Amino acid sequence: MIKLRNGGAFYSGKGSDPFISKEEGEKQGASAATGKKNTLAYSILQKHNTSGDTENLKIKFDKITSHDITFVGIIQTARASGLTKFPIPYVLTNCHNSLCAVGGTINEDDHMFGLTCARKYGGIYVPPHQAVIHQFAREMLASCGGMILGSDSHTRYGALGTMAIGEGGGELAKQLLGKTYDIKQPEVVAVYLTGTPRPGTGPQDVALAIIGAVFEKGYVKNKVMEFIGPGIKNLSADFRIGIDVMTTETTCLSSIWETDGATEEFYAIHGRSAEYKKLSAPNTDNPAEYAWYDGVIEVDLGEIKPMIAMPFHPSNVYTIDDVIKNPGDVLTETEKRAKVSFGDKIEYNLHDKLIDGKLYVDQGIIAGCAGGGFENICAAADIMKGASIGSGKFTMSVYPASMPIYMEIVKNGVAASLMETGAILKTAFCGPCFGAGDTPANNAFSIRHSTRNFPNREGSKIQNGQIASVALMDARSIAATAANKGFLASAEYCADGVQPRKYHFDDTIYKNRVYDSKGVAHPEEEIQFGPNIKDWPEIPALKDDLLLKVVSEIHDPVTTTDELIPSGETSSFRSNPLGLAEFTLSRKDPEYVGRAKAVRDKSADFVREAENAVAAIKKAHPELAAQAEKAQTGSTIFAVKPGDGSAREQAASCQRVLGGSANIAIEYATKRYRSNLINWGMIPFLFNGSDKELPFANGDFVFVPGVRAKVAEAAESIKAYAVSAKTGAVTEFELSTGDMTADERNIILDGCLINFYRR
Repeated sequence: MIKLRNGGAFYSGKGSDPFISKEEGEKQGASAATGKKNTLAYSILQKHNTSGDTENLKIKFDKITSHDITFVGIIQTARASGLTKFPIPYVLTNCHNSLCAVGGTINEDDHMFGLTCARKYGGIYVPPHQAVIHQFAREMLASCGGMILGSDSHTRYGALGTMAIGEGGGELAKQLLGKTYDIKQPEVVAVYLTGTPRPGTGPQDVALAIIGAVFEKGYVKNKVMEFIGPGIKNLSADFRIGIDVMTTETTCLSSIWETDGATEEFYAIHGRSAEYKKLSAPNTDNPAEYAWYDGVIEVDLGEIKPMIAMPFHPSNVYTIDDVIKNPGDVLTETEKRAKVSFGDKIEYNLHDKLIDGKLYVDQGIIAGCAGGGFENICAAADIMKGASIGSGKFTMSVYPASMPIYMEIVKNGVAASLMETGAILKTAFCGPCFGAGDTPANNAFSIRHSTRNFPNREGSKIQNGQIASVALMDARSIAATAANKGFLASAEYCADGVQPRKYHFDDTIYKNRVYDSKGVAHPEEEIQFGPNIKDWPEIPALKDDLLLKVVSEIHDPVTTTDELIPSGETSSFRSNPLGLAEFTLSRKDPEYVGRAKAVRDKSADFVREAENAVAAIKKAHPELAAQAEKAQTGSTIFAVKPGDGSAREQAASCQRVLGGSANIAIEYATKRYRSNLINWGMIPFLFNGSDKELPFANGDFVFVPGVRAKVAEAAESIKAYAVSAKTGAVTEFELSTGDMTADERNIILDGCLINFYRR
């Protein structure tokens, strides 16, 4: 089904096996150094590189985009740093805070802030319910060979020939200030597609199969996935988009696809034919023109069956057939994984979902940037035609990804067909994906064609004793399950009625409702603030020496950004840094906020503990006495591998406003989380060892003498001292920070991105 090649390979595009080993390629005269320049990714990145250095890139994007959980903080950061005008097209969509459900907090203040900023600084404003962020970008922003930066992790438009990257808000603020996105030339992994999808298999099935094959191995981490091969021609543009958006869950940096007639047709349908151009990997007999890929993922589309990603990660994949055949075994494995995340905090049992040996689910959702596409919804309607979801527990909601898609399914009758089954049609909204819509009942099991199924992401609150489960599936098999009255089913056996439909894009609603400044700023416009929109608090610069108190210790294999700062109900405070910070780690470590505040506010208990730690350091290492006495204090958390998931910068900024000065990790799950730490002035320390070998524990102190000089000089190793809170024992050990650019080091020295640009 999916094969991963060990090591890199040359690609000719010719023959039944167009890949050639490094040794064989070099014998023929090929060169990896030259071959990497023949990838699509390399050419697009270099086109946008302003550094003059092909290895150390300084990227300027063509366009940027944000939604209403992130754009307030981004614009506030840029304003504090001197923003006068948006220098490139900046689209502000409103697809997360769409409900405006609770007066005083979740209301339209942020929307009005966004609209008035779009007018003042020359941006584009998409009102609530019109489109989810990524569908609007596909319809109105993408261009072959272009690059887009978004403050949402699922910023992926590779299927349309656009390299897109999801990052934290600090990186977008840099673009607004005319600065660059600085990275080393990334490695590129080929995703070689062959065959044709079998009936009933949809894009989510292909995506989940790929995620399951690569995630744990880190095969594409921080790399670019480049989709090539003869199988592409057997996929519609919508199908490709559905695979592409899920590449985020592999932890890759970005994605790009070869383009062809289907891509050209997509642009033509959307009235933007000028944005199309053909992109193709080398198809050559000349070894000097071979493309070099640092890895190869071979995907036979015809072998992929309908899939399900069981809780609580998109990589926990099985075929639906396997789950139906052996439900007890799969549920037992899922319960074991849940134990890692929840421990004994809650009783978690899935076996009560077995009814006469069949797995019953309570809810079906087709939504957002992954599931809400035209073809997904039409296929679901065809599979459910003539059926009913029944009058039992099972419920189903369908969210078209944009109003133009909604209008088209109204015109072609698909909307009515779905409604007849008992499914509910709702407007474009990302809520089900991050816990602000269709939150399941306690102990419920939900199947969703959306992007993530992390713990509690669907909106349940473990701290209140509530837990629900989400499994990811394709819209087609969700429809098959719905037609089966909630008992798990595969679309492979009921896809005969699925009919291809022509899509007709109508942008009338956008012309009527979207504010487009056409790049013209109106400086006289007054920004409309709400009472919950607050400026960033003052953040101190890094001093010479640092005394950290460990205030949380997490030993899960991976810690998601949703666990660092929960999504869903916390959106009420997304524009209020101090208010939002109250929720930091609330689902993972409810005591964290109090411990962090005690350090930040220098409580009497903390002062006494710090004095004891300094005394222990002076006793063990008299030569460090002066540095220890004048050291800057702050807090830190330890996590094995933090930062998988969302690009929301709040995962780092909330720690910072609570007095956090660093994270200590074995590794960082994503580049975007590490970037967020740096942009908020937090040192991304690495511990070279296992979490079983840590010299410190929660409540202990970590003293890092000379830290400012070490960061400034890009030291490979930084000496640190752990001080036991229980015994006062002092243990010397080593930390590092990994590669950082000169600007990144200076941002940490200055305390945060805002301070850096003010200076």
